Amino acid sequence: MEPTPVLYRALPEDLSGHRLTVQIQITSPNPEGQILSLPAWIPGSYLIRDFSRQIESIAASSQGTPVPVRKLDNHRWQCAPCQGPLHIQYQVYAWDLSVRGAHIDETHAFFNGAGTLLAVEGRTDRPCLLELVENEQIAHWNVYTSLPEAQGHPGAAARHGFGLYRARDYDELIDHPVEMGTPQVISFFAHGAEHELVFTGVLPNLDLARIARDVEQICAAQIAFFEPETRRAPFLDSSSRYVFMTMVTDDGYGGLEHRASTALMASRRDLPAQGQDKAVKSAGYQTFLGLVSHEYFHTWNVKRIKPAAFAPYDLSRENHTRLLWVFEGFTSYYDDLMLLRSGVVSEPEYLGLLAKNISAVQRSPGRFKQSAAESSFDAWTRYYKQDENSPNALVSYYTKGALIALGLDLCIRAHSGQEKSLDDVMRLMWERYGRDFYQGKPQGMPEDAMPALILEATGFDATDFIARYVDGREDLPLKPWLAKQGVQLDWKAASKLPSLQARLRQNGGQCQLATVFTDGAAHQAGLSAGDTLVALDGLRISDSAGLERLLGAYEAGQTVQIHVFRRDELRCFTLQLARPAQDECVLARLPA
Repeated sequence: MEPTPVLYRALPEDLSGHRLTVQIQITSPNPEGQILSLPAWIPGSYLIRDFSRQIESIAASSQGTPVPVRKLDNHRWQCAPCQGPLHIQYQVYAWDLSVRGAHIDETHAFFNGAGTLLAVEGRTDRPCLLELVENEQIAHWNVYTSLPEAQGHPGAAARHGFGLYRARDYDELIDHPVEMGTPQVISFFAHGAEHELVFTGVLPNLDLARIARDVEQICAAQIAFFEPETRRAPFLDSSSRYVFMTMVTDDGYGGLEHRASTALMASRRDLPAQGQDKAVKSAGYQTFLGLVSHEYFHTWNVKRIKPAAFAPYDLSRENHTRLLWVFEGFTSYYDDLMLLRSGVVSEPEYLGLLAKNISAVQRSPGRFKQSAAESSFDAWTRYYKQDENSPNALVSYYTKGALIALGLDLCIRAHSGQEKSLDDVMRLMWERYGRDFYQGKPQGMPEDAMPALILEATGFDATDFIARYVDGREDLPLKPWLAKQGVQLDWKAASKLPSLQARLRQNGGQCQLATVFTDGAAHQAGLSAGDTLVALDGLRISDSAGLERLLGAYEAGQTVQIHVFRRDELRCFTLQLARPAQDECVLARLPA
């Protein structure tokens, strides 16, 4: 007999106040006092976020009688012992315009369960029902989620409707975000699996059909990549469809993967409008398609193929792993590669995307201080808490991990005479750790599994490779490796102007130093991050463009006087201008 489900009810009740009211009905609470808890973080975003701070009020009752509730720590509450069913009601402040939290106003409501739905401790393995409740303010809205409708239950939701949805347990419940409103929507099928594209925000003349065609190609290519024989999408184990939920703003960017959906943020300027030349894909649109490809690849790599540290997640604390270079880095390699393989971008466009990533790593001096494995482990305290010195101290497990994947792919291909590739490693990982993950056989990948997996899948002994480029801090020798595959790698300066060897930012109409690179010209002159540039050799620096105009009169090696404000103090420094760095990668196919 199936256990009685835990019933959740969610209602965007105060739209202008941005509040979500949540109720929980617990048929058989713990007789010693039911404990409720909220995750401290959300999978895919490795930072303790303390979602519970947004719970404004919480109350409990049993059969009409109030039940005292006391808070135990940052994330847990305990109800006093009671007889009979326990009813919980609380309010969540939902004004986090991101892919991680919840955001509600008069136009829509979006929420992730990890930040809004309390876990009933001791009952998290039970089935859950989520009732999305409408009122007259939102009666004209539709519902978009990959959470299955609760078919067979009285009050089950119709497609895109309010009502009951179901999950096999709490972990599944919080892995299907919900969007409610009146977005622009289009659907398509890839290898028989339905996908929905949902765009929320002001988007005049959006070319939905074009986006759907491009995304369909990407999804079809990825399904065929992991399942070349069955062509079966993995999310069909938990949902009848996959949902891309995109919140569109002026300059948004980001994504967060889920088992049968993804939450995205995109800039409206990156999305195509009807009437535009379909033969041309802008850099912004390529960026959006790369984001879509990245999050969809996570459907396999990290949502099902997981490091052992994530199987299962402990959502009350940090879950450390040294393998994010595999789960995020390999995904970052394949996201653009899948654009090429699907035919969405041409080879020259792909090489441009790859060169951009190589350049990003080259411009990160922190790669000599932190390895990709260390970056993975330190994500919780360093990568997600960056400051002005981070480029000098950190390397990204996304970008460096993508280069490690590229290097492995090139080495495997060369070693095997083009018979094997990194594709074989990914498929073995899928077969061994991913395909059956949600079928009662959860097994995470051990921390030290990669060398043996690579050897088994391809015959390439990657022990030395991993020691040098993953656990070590050496640059990958991509130039000769790429040449063996017929691709030329060159370096050029992004600018002809002499350099301060610092990153700039505009702040309140002023030009400031965002980062001063260790041992660079600005560092040696005594300048610091946060300094506001005032004048160069007595001429006012109005903004970054104005600085470039001034630098155009000088050559590398010349000495200049720079006046800055440090806080409210005017200071003057003598700086020797440096040569522009040869740090822009250029890739091109070698002549046959």
